[in-house]
Amino acid sequence: MQHISWQDAPELCYVIGPYVVPLATVAPGEMFTVDTLDAFGNRVTGPDTPPTKVLSMPYVNPVTGPIYVEGAEKGDTLSVTIHEIKAGRDFGVSATIPEFGGLCGTSLTRTLNEPLPERVWIHPITDEGIIFDPNLDIPKIPFEPFYGTMGTAPELEAISTLSPGWHGGNMDAPDVCPGNVIYFPVNVPGALLHIGDGHAAQGDGEVSGVAVEIPTVGTMMVDLIKGRSIASPRIENAEYIMTVGNARPLEDAARIAFYELVRWLTLEYEIDRINAYQLCSQVAKVRLANMVDILYTIIAKFPRVYLPRRREMT
Repeated sequence: MQHISWQDAPELCYVIGPYVVPLATVAPGEMFTVDTLDAFGNRVTGPDTPPTKVLSMPYVNPVTGPIYVEGAEKGDTLSVTIHEIKAGRDFGVSATIPEFGGLCGTSLTRTLNEPLPERVWIHPITDEGIIFDPNLDIPKIPFEPFYGTMGTAPELEAISTLSPGWHGGNMDAPDVCPGNVIYFPVNVPGALLHIGDGHAAQGDGEVSGVAVEIPTVGTMMVDLIKGRSIASPRIENAEYIMTVGNARPLEDAARIAFYELVRWLTLEYEIDRINAYQLCSQVAKVRLANMVDILYTIIAKFPRVYLPRRREMT
């Protein structure tokens, strides 16, 4: 099985775009492993290494890639099936970062309030779960790993790994996890898949801007849907079909997610547009994935139990 590592790249990758020479090549149907750094580049390891001291903006959130997928062409859809994500160490890191987060003034939301104090947490990861703080008498947090950042290259732009968008990117969506299939638009030859920003756990919204950050070793498989394009990432599992909206303000992210969900139901299932719209109003669910990044992310989820027979596409 091919193993793809950030260590084999000539330099760390901080953008998702079409201009970097691929790190590796995989074939549709091929199983492979990928290892990734955490969002801090594994540099934050305790209170004596806070983000503002060991990181240099905008060089944060490195990803592994790009990974070239054989046969991928503009207008295709890339599917990524995640089989397993292992933590690359026995602890996770989180932090409060001055002028970053959902409940403070930031570079995009200006206020006259003083920045929050910087603080670093180390969360031991055990077989029973994640210890938030040994001084707090609370249950362990379940270990539920996922990739905060995954996406394909846009056709023209090179987009910071801090930002989500139509290409995927830093969505911080816990549904990008083992057992799920994630779909991305293909805009350039080879698709150029980028992967990183492993999280051991995260609450909806990632309100402070930082989850339980971990390096990872993931096992996955890619495939192609030839000649079928999508406008924004999609996700599937045994319970839901899901669409992703990345935008500011938050209601526009929700509108994109629901628009794409209605479009999916209309094009691929025996249901008309207005019925799909109304049915979403009755049974759909919403996850606020992130409310802190350059764009916000909403996941619209439609329960499979309410799906009619899928239309055969020609």
